[in-house]
Amino acid sequence: MDTKVAILDENNIEQNIINEAGMVISEGGLVAFPTETVYGLGANALDEIAVEKIFKAKGRPQDNPLIVHVADFNIEPFVKEIPHIATEIMNKYWPGPITLIFNKSDLIPETTSAGLDTVGIRMPSNLIARKLIEAAGTPIAAPSANISGRPSPTDVESCIEDLSGKIEYILGGDKSQVGLESTIVDCTCIPLCILRPGAITIEMLREIDENIYIDKNVMVKPNNDFKPKAPGMKYRHYAPKSPVKIICGDLEKTVAKINEIVQNNMGNKKIGIIATDETKDKYAFGTIVSLGSRKQLDNVGRNLFEVLRSFDAIDVDLILSEAFEEKGVGVAIMNRLKKSAGFDIIEV
Repeated sequence: MDTKVAILDENNIEQNIINEAGMVISEGGLVAFPTETVYGLGANALDEIAVEKIFKAKGRPQDNPLIVHVADFNIEPFVKEIPHIATEIMNKYWPGPITLIFNKSDLIPETTSAGLDTVGIRMPSNLIARKLIEAAGTPIAAPSANISGRPSPTDVESCIEDLSGKIEYILGGDKSQVGLESTIVDCTCIPLCILRPGAITIEMLREIDENIYIDKNVMVKPNNDFKPKAPGMKYRHYAPKSPVKIICGDLEKTVAKINEIVQNNMGNKKIGIIATDETKDKYAFGTIVSLGSRKQLDNVGRNLFEVLRSFDAIDVDLILSEAFEEKGVGVAIMNRLKKSAGFDIIEV
């Protein structure tokens, strides 16, 4: 399959290109496109055959539900009801990096919801994404635009690397501003429950619902029989080709442990180190990449997937990563790191 690639400027969008990509969606094809979180791989959310193509292109497990992307607040046709508290969240954080889970209407195919009675919906803030949805004339189901299990793409080059020849169209734009997938909140229960942490943090959401909590399966390895209600809850995700190991604990002890592991493996393994600005000069050996300063976790989150992917290009044998405090955006960062490592963690 030939894949067309078109690069757009969000400040000066060429409508003819958007219309062309929208036609691909409306005719049952697949389009990769930018959002503020990560790049998405989109199909007509209401077309079961089109949605099945997403699973095939990505190699995605069929029991992993998709998020439905919309361009406005008119979601009534797709859900059975909108709780008042969900409306509060929408009014405060849409468009933006947050997905809300509702009981779905019959318009949403089971393929899109992975057989669940619920569906996740979000309105992206990226203007290219919203223009594409409008041009398609349909909500767009879109997981991240990568091969299933790999780190999510935050730039068009990563989409091309993973999906060229597998889909009809790739729309490029700027690098994703957030760099982590959207926060997912289950609005079908009381109190609300976070099924995937993201840039909209639990601290922010507690301004709306003081009792909101994070699902226990988010930060631990789930059982094999666990049925995910949201993307990213069950399977190993965000993983580069090389194994990842997280070193967690006091920062000085973490640096010492990483240096020890590197020195013990010198000569037989090429090791990558995920460090921070505060620690990058404390490693004598290994391929060291900083995620940014620990004082600016938004930047750490924005850089995480790009850094994980960068180690594939240099073919390391093992990646050792520092951990982060599970507070604020740090919860989302550690959720992604733990998934990428398959929960292989050394406590120090």
